[in-house]
Amino acid sequence: MTFADARVLDATDPLAAVRDRFILPEGVIYLDGNSLGALPRATPAALADLTQRQWGERLVRSWNEGWIDAPQRLGAKLAPLLGAQPDEVIVGDSTSANLFKLLVAALRVDPHRRTIVGELGNFPTDLHIADGAAGCVAGATLRAVPRAQVRAALGPDTAVLLLTHVHYKTAERWDMAALTAAAHAAGALVLWDLSHSVGAVPLHLSDAGVDLAVGCGYKYLNGGPGAPAFLYVARRWQDRLASPVSGWMGHAEPFAFADTYRPAPGIKRWLAGTPPMLAMAALEVGLDTWAEVDTAKVWEKSAALFDILAAAGDRLGLECVTLREPGKRGSHISFRHPHAYAVVQALIARGVIGDFRAPDILRLGLTPLYLSHEDVARAGTILGEVLAQEPWHDARFTARQAVT
Repeated sequence: MTFADARVLDATDPLAAVRDRFILPEGVIYLDGNSLGALPRATPAALADLTQRQWGERLVRSWNEGWIDAPQRLGAKLAPLLGAQPDEVIVGDSTSANLFKLLVAALRVDPHRRTIVGELGNFPTDLHIADGAAGCVAGATLRAVPRAQVRAALGPDTAVLLLTHVHYKTAERWDMAALTAAAHAAGALVLWDLSHSVGAVPLHLSDAGVDLAVGCGYKYLNGGPGAPAFLYVARRWQDRLASPVSGWMGHAEPFAFADTYRPAPGIKRWLAGTPPMLAMAALEVGLDTWAEVDTAKVWEKSAALFDILAAAGDRLGLECVTLREPGKRGSHISFRHPHAYAVVQALIARGVIGDFRAPDILRLGLTPLYLSHEDVARAGTILGEVLAQEPWHDARFTARQAVT
């Protein structure tokens, strides 16, 4: 694709105006929004209002002026992106904490089912949390198997199937409806990690019959570094499952200050501690950037951006480890290269920010809300220039450093 061809696509892009909702550094092509989303233009003012007026002037009164309801309010704003009902989603804690809560709750449903089935090669934290959750329930275990063996691993002892919908490294996407049905056929619940899915690919949790889900707020939702995560529990499970972290915000009457714990009805019982309002305010702006955005158009554009980079990779002889079929992948593209870390550092030095995943993966995020077709075409050209000059022989690019 020529730059002229890309400009033609940008001229008719229905999402072009959404780009103006973000602050993007001059001279940077940002292909790492799947790690940390860009800064929404409205976020600094929202944080200033929270600190100066809500906290500075209203002080403790702000808890009765919108703060206390933030977890449910943000959950309701997020629900349409998940294909869920507003009262099935709540925002708070981290993805890891929410995974732990839901896994322990699922393990406690049936004393004859004490196994978590997961995928080897999944994002490591998910497996670490699953192993820790199993250690908190007598007789529970984690059975992690290769991707091709996940269905066969389901059995009469399975309590919950834990999967990441879009793989963090390869972008391979599970068939959510099919795997949910397989878990249910085995008598198990299913818990999806949607961190690389929400805001990136179409989601229909209710239609797929999903039981439980979690996800982060700092990638495609643009909630800022360390943004609060979210937790989804289908209505049919809300009063049957209990959170193992029985904090005061999940109490039926938190301000009655009772010595004994009584869980709140519905989704609110999954809250634990006091909402972190500075972080909540930033995430709420991130969610508001999705107002009036046609998510079908987002995915259509993602597919177009993928095709541009995939074609560039083909021309350069790179091995694309991401599946080409749109329905089987997420919104990033990964290439294999023996010096992937060095290539990523060289790209960053030229203003194209992507990331590296060990041992040999160059990962480039495709965020349709603020990337143009010309951005991605230029990134492909710069990638070719980097590969032609072999910058990994430069000492600056040989030592691996921490890459988030």
